[in-house]
Formats: sequence, C-alpha cells, structure tokens
Amino acid sequence: MNKNILFIGANGYMGHGMSLNLLKQNNLYVIANKQRNNIENLIKEGAKEINSYQEIKNLDLDCLMLCVTNTPIAIEIANNVSPLLKNSTLVIDLTTHNKNGTTKMKDIFDKYKISFVVSPVMGSKNESLKGILGSIWGGDENKFEESKIYLDTFCKNIFNFGSVEKACAAKLLSNFLSLLTTTTVIEYFKSAEKLDVDWRKLFEVAKLGSGYSGALGRIAEKAISGDYKGYTFSVSNTLKDLTYINDLLKDLPNAERFSSIAKSFYEESTERGNGDFLISELINKEKY
Repeated sequence: MNKNILFIGANGYMGHGMSLNLLKQNNLYVIANKQRNNIENLIKEGAKEINSYQEIKNLDLDCLMLCVTNTPIAIEIANNVSPLLKNSTLVIDLTTHNKNGTTKMKDIFDKYKISFVVSPVMGSKNESLKGILGSIWGGDENKFEESKIYLDTFCKNIFNFGSVEKACAAKLLSNFLSLLTTTTVIEYFKSAEKLDVDWRKLFEVAKLGSGYSGALGRIAEKAISGDYKGYTFSVSNTLKDLTYINDLLKDLPNAERFSSIAKSFYEESTERGNGDFLISELINKEKY
C-alpha cells in the first residue's frame, strides 16, 4: 500500500501488534509516549516518531488510527488533532467507546469535513501480532472499502454494522458476552479451588459440554500449570468496559442486572489495588 499512517496508541497491548502489521506495507508514524518499550520496538522496525500533535501539519497523512483507553482520552485527542489534519485523511477509531462516544467523535471531525469511521477490534495480543483480529466497522458506507485497505493488514474478519452508533453498540454487546463469560470462568476456578475439585479433570469435563468457551480455553491450560496470564485484558479496562455496557443496557432490567453484578466484581478488585493486573490473574487466591 505504501500509505502514510499515524497510529495513536501504538504503545498498548493491541496497538503494538496492529502497528507492526501496518509497518509491513506502509510508512508508519507513532506519537511519543512515556511507555517506551513498544515505541522503541516500532522505531527499530522502521516507524518514525513525532513528538507532538503539531507535527501532524508537516505530514501528508492518508490515515489516522486511534486505539486508546477510553472515550474521554479519545475526545481530547480528536479536539487536538482535527484542526491539524487535511480533510482527505481518513480517521479510523479502534477505541471501545461508551454509548455516546462515537457520535461525539464523529461530530468533532465532521466540523472539519474529515471522514471518520469506527472499527473496534476483537481478539487478544497474540492475534493482534498475527494479524488475525476481528473488527466491528461503522461509518459512511462509501468509506468501507477504503477502510478495509488498512484494516485488512491486521484483521481476518471485518463486520460492517452500518452507522458508527450501531458499531459501538455491537462492540459493547460483544464485550458484554465475552466479559461475563470470562468472569464466570474466573469464579469457576476459584470455586473449584475452594471445594478441592481437581482443575485438570474439571476442565476436561467442561470441554465435553456446552459450558466450553473461548474464554475457558484461553485461561484454563495456563492456569492449570500455574500461569494466570492467559487473558491479556486488565482489571481496570474490564471495569471501564462494564461501566459502558451497564449504561448501554440501563433500560433492559435483566441484562443491566447481569452487567452490574460483573461490574461490582471488578470494582471491588480495583479497590483492593488490583487494577493493573490481568483479569485471569484474579484466579490466584494466594495473591489476591
């Protein structure tokens, strides 16, 4: 492709893998960040670092990609960069937003007649590195094929949900299912430990029934051998997503009740100082 791309959030778990894949065919720019390991790795692989948003004015960008922690951070970035972009730049937002976040982001870029689409991703750090993520896309239909030029670099499947609002809701519902399932897996192992039930045998039984899931598969094998880092998603990010999900589902009493129970689980864990841990680490009763 040989496109000029600025990736904001390349220092993160997912952003690093996506950036490495983009680098294979494109000129990639990254923004300076205090967390240097992934940034330095990308520079070593050929990425160019800019030190401030003001430098965007000197770049002939085809695409700006954002993959940041939450909606407030994304909105702050959008307000900073939108006046600096040429209106031919395509903005692809990979962030998981709250229910109004994508609309607010679109409104910011619309003021400058800049095309904005969303494409939050599904998958793990390893799938990001392998370039086989899934993506939930939303935006103006005439920008879908252009978006795929970039997203095909690190996504195996891209699902077009129509508007940015529908894509946002679809991503939160996807996370609703995956995070509640993962929370159940964590409590499944903790309960088995408390009741002195053999983990390995219990996992083999689960694989034969309808209770088997991707979350169980990702967590179980490592947990059985004493490695609790099978699910590379932090407690604080889980709490953030469940807060967004809870708000989305507030008019659906049963669904809201389910999400509230899971949300309280991670609120309590965060209050105990576990916010930076991976959620699968919460299985280890000796530490947490």
